[in-house]
Amino acid sequence: MALVVAQEAPTSSTMAVPHGPAGVGAARRRMRAELLGSGTPEAVVDDAVLILSELLSNAYRHARPIGVSDCVRAAWGRTSDGGVSVSVTDGGGPTRPRPSNPSVTARGGRGLSIITSLARDWGVRDDRGGRGRGHGHGHGHGHGAVTVWAVVAPSEKDAFASSMRFDLSELEGLEDL
Repeated sequence: MALVVAQEAPTSSTMAVPHGPAGVGAARRRMRAELLGSGTPEAVVDDAVLILSELLSNAYRHARPIGVSDCVRAAWGRTSDGGVSVSVTDGGGPTRPRPSNPSVTARGGRGLSIITSLARDWGVRDDRGGRGRGHGHGHGHGHGAVTVWAVVAPSEKDAFASSMRFDLSELEGLEDL
């Protein structure tokens, strides 16, 4: 029996994403291709891509781009247990990201609740300094960046399956079973 060792993928990827709806699809496609190419279980990839989409959409709707670049930064990487970390960094907005409880008929407000249900953990790093929005110091622009991150854990089944890579094409007699 021949064993095939899973290829190690780059431990992480980062990309500048245009601040607006056009960049979300490109980021999702790149993340999906890289993670699937690295052997990440499809269920983990699906959850990570949905989280990335929600984080980028929130940055587009509620925050400013980073500096004068008119972009936000998306990053992802494999965790040591086969999960995926996902983060989006933007220039901050008027409030700190937090889950809400929208009405049944509301058109939005469910993104962070979706992330909460899919992620093992998530949080916000606020690196803005000085007087800025979200700090109760008037209406000036904050300095620095705000990062919302999440970690998708693999299911036990997926973690086991992704650790066991067999090349079944070299086994003889399986077609008779």
